[in-house]
Amino acid sequence: MTLHTRAGLEAVPAYRQGRSAPAGASKLSSNESPHAPLPSVVTAVQERLGSIHRYPDMSASALRDDLAARYGVDPSLITVGAGSVELAAQLIHAVAGEGDEVMFAWRSFEAYPSLVRIAGATPVAVPLNAEHAHDLDAMLAAITPRTRAIFVCNPNNPTGTVVTAAELEGFVAAVPHDVLVVIDEAYVHFDRTDSYGAGIELFRRHPHVAVLHTFSKAYGLAGLRIGYAISPLEVAENQRKVAVPFGVTDLAQAAARASLDAEDELAVRIEEVVAQRNRLRDLLIDAGWPAVASQANFVWVPAGERTDELEALLREGGVITRAFPGEGVRISSGSVVDIDRVAAALVREEVSA
Repeated sequence: MTLHTRAGLEAVPAYRQGRSAPAGASKLSSNESPHAPLPSVVTAVQERLGSIHRYPDMSASALRDDLAARYGVDPSLITVGAGSVELAAQLIHAVAGEGDEVMFAWRSFEAYPSLVRIAGATPVAVPLNAEHAHDLDAMLAAITPRTRAIFVCNPNNPTGTVVTAAELEGFVAAVPHDVLVVIDEAYVHFDRTDSYGAGIELFRRHPHVAVLHTFSKAYGLAGLRIGYAISPLEVAENQRKVAVPFGVTDLAQAAARASLDAEDELAVRIEEVVAQRNRLRDLLIDAGWPAVASQANFVWVPAGERTDELEALLREGGVITRAFPGEGVRISSGSVVDIDRVAAALVREEVSA
């Protein structure tokens, strides 16, 4: 006898984590911080270890109060989750179901289509433009009466491109107010354009905008899994209904609060990541690879048919990257040592040629 399983999941690929790196190699396959946790954050986590036999505050009330004070919003509009990916799932479940559509650019965050299908809705992927950025006109044209949400990953993963503040304003204004526009700003801290912080400002001015932030990237808490959303009240209330109970640990909440108190220290680290990101792109361009200008903590190389070649070249040089077969390679911005390894691998290619 064969067990009954849910129909349709055959179309949902399992999420693929960035490949691990062998000893002595650089792991640039996941968009993590190359820096170890701040001592103050480690201390905050250690101080909570003695109470891990208790359930965490499911509402993360202290953290939500901190964030509410920072952004000048009511705490009821803030929800927490195990990273922005879980919050994206919350938002989809909060507004969409069977027969509904959820739109996003493609290629963008690879979890989007799976999260939409898991919710029973239909994913609508709108191709990026020739500059590897969101094609906003095409996205507006793709809206139908069944559209319930539109995700704008800004900066976009994996291409690192941004929608400018003015473009985003025009897009949000043109989207019907019964469609939720989710501005996923997982990489916003690395953005040095006028789109930095645009999501929050749009949330203040428009009734159909939600914003996603994470502590995984700039704050270096990828292993603790915590992020937050700022959403319209009716959406936030639905998010709390569909959220996994106790999904954010007490340790993660303590680390997030300590990180908010240490932003001056973190800002120095963020600037180091930005500097190495820019250096990484320059190295790739100088070596003849078509690297895209990035505002995230990675660089996208649309290598097309040469994707396997570039991935193998870097792997042989001790650099593990994220390859998308036939499309390109995403290389995270690491430490100086990490990017030195990239430089050495590219030089070795020139010598061998």
